[in-house]
Amino acid sequence: MKFGPVPTQEAAGAVLAHSVPVKTGALRKGQVLSDADIAALLAAGHAQVIVARYDPGDLNENTAAAQFAAAIAGAGLHISKAATGRVNLYAKGPGIVQIDAARIDAANAVNPMITVATVLPLQRVEEGAMVATIKIISYAVPADDVTAACAAGNGALALLPPRATTASLIETDIGKPPATKGRRALASRLSRLGVTLTPRVIVPHAHAPLAEAIKGAEGEVIFILTASATSDVEDVGPSALRQAGGEVTQFGMPVDPGNLLFLGNYGEKPVVGLPGCARSPALNGADWVLERVICGLSPTPADFTKMGVGGLLKEIPSRPKPRASL
Repeated sequence: MKFGPVPTQEAAGAVLAHSVPVKTGALRKGQVLSDADIAALLAAGHAQVIVARYDPGDLNENTAAAQFAAAIAGAGLHISKAATGRVNLYAKGPGIVQIDAARIDAANAVNPMITVATVLPLQRVEEGAMVATIKIISYAVPADDVTAACAAGNGALALLPPRATTASLIETDIGKPPATKGRRALASRLSRLGVTLTPRVIVPHAHAPLAEAIKGAEGEVIFILTASATSDVEDVGPSALRQAGGEVTQFGMPVDPGNLLFLGNYGEKPVVGLPGCARSPALNGADWVLERVICGLSPTPADFTKMGVGGLLKEIPSRPKPRASL
């Protein structure tokens, strides 16, 4: 594509780079100039105009954006119409956004005029949320570059929808029933993904009753919120899960607040041992695990190790021992 000033009488068929006033109003930026437009420009005294002129093999901005968007968008995403070289991708429902970052990087490296910007990998979104925007910066780009960008970014974005619709929360008590704020906070988190809690279950803070409650849990996902924070992989929560016949796959995470979380499974059901900070509605490490588990993507030990970068989250005011007190 060639860009710059040309004599007005030679500009027919070119793309107007900037809005230009004429006697009847203005010719808008991005307009393909017709013979009538040329006459209007000349009548208004414009001897030259700044335009973009396509080379053979160029694609205009909207065609390029639409093709690129269609290539990178996977399941669960709605593609908007192209306008001014831009196409947006929206979530068709709630879920988490799966992104192949290497593919996005490779697509953005093809030509700096062909761009895509996304939300963070595995970010939770609601229906209708924008998850990416494609922008062709210039008025036209080489078709070969569009083809290359499409190949590099093919299928790089998708929405992982919730796989579960019900969950059970098992709470333990030491001498007195637990407050309801933990259950309310979890119910609110789950509602964003269309998941409902089964009836409340409270058992003594001991291995045997907790193990029996795990065995009898009705939900597709099991959450455990103990009266006393889990301090070791041999503590009541993880031990009860193993006593029930389940498996503990992770204890502890490099996210604060949220360090004292454990993850495992009981048969086909994921089991999440919630840290005490999950009683607060504020963002904490349990949110990252909960959202992935509900959407069928339980974190592996390798996934947990990568959470440390960016894992220093905002302090929760109600925390018993704030970080700043050290």
